[in-house]
Amino acid sequence: GWRARASRFQISIEGKRVSPGRRTVVVAIGGNALSPSGESASVTNQFRHTRESLVSIVNLAREGWKIAIVHGNGPQVGDELLRNGVARNEVEQLPLGVLVAATAGWIGYKIQQSLENALSETGSDRRVVTLITQSRVDRNDPAMSKPTKFIGRGLSESDAAELRRDGVLIAEDPRGNLRRLVPSPVPVEVVESDMVRELVHRGDIVIAAGGGGIPVYRDPVLGLEGVDAVVDKDRAAAILGRDIGASVLLILTDVDGVYEDWGTDRARRIDELSSGQAQTLVAGKSLGAGSMRPKLEAAVHFLDSGGELAIIAALEDGPAALAGKAGTRIRPGS
Repeated sequence: GWRARASRFQISIEGKRVSPGRRTVVVAIGGNALSPSGESASVTNQFRHTRESLVSIVNLAREGWKIAIVHGNGPQVGDELLRNGVARNEVEQLPLGVLVAATAGWIGYKIQQSLENALSETGSDRRVVTLITQSRVDRNDPAMSKPTKFIGRGLSESDAAELRRDGVLIAEDPRGNLRRLVPSPVPVEVVESDMVRELVHRGDIVIAAGGGGIPVYRDPVLGLEGVDAVVDKDRAAAILGRDIGASVLLILTDVDGVYEDWGTDRARRIDELSSGQAQTLVAGKSLGAGSMRPKLEAAVHFLDSGGELAIIAALEDGPAALAGKAGTRIRPGS
């Protein structure tokens, strides 16, 4: 049960107590953690993985941390695009931004229900809410015309060829899988961050910026308008952490930390980094290709905006990473 799985630990970071006003953490969970590749994306499987992903958050909740959760949606929004394509002769196609909103809703529901059940089992009365949020971007961001974000699952050669004929941009990801590429502009703000901050600071656990948030821009006449893109969830988590005054950004992923010389025989995990050292890694080539660069960029942005600690760790290592025993920890400094 959850009582046995959620081990007790003090409200501290690496043995140092955190001031009561700074016990706020933004936890970012990758969409692949909820729907791993090579496995059926059934509702049952996704609920199972969701429950497995929440042990760290249950620990944090029981020990009094104020929590916001941001989740990815790469596999899930790709599946929604596939459903869009299959049904295109029967129903109106939905734009990508609307599909981001849809996945934020139903992934949020899975996290919310699973977390409510887990907290109830441990005797906690913490409340959980999913808030559909918008991430404002710059309409003129160069990324809008240079798609770089992989979404969806790996495609067969025949499926990729068919999508290319329909004008869909397909490329090979760092792991050799053929996948869709879509624009991913940098978020400027989470539009509803004031509401998230109010809910989090009164003790509610808030699931926000799901899938990075629904990308929007502000039109001088019409107000907020959606764009056909996705927002990186780690960058959205950093922005949200800045805006709600979080002390810790905890990025939980499918690797156990940041590696120098990734993909080579010289690969080694880095336990500690300053934000200056992280910036040097981002600017260089030793990270290799993959998704670690935006995670480090998000960590640096969070620390430069007043955060105290950013951690990148494996999903199952959350509590150990907070205690300084796992993952890569990044702190402010040159």
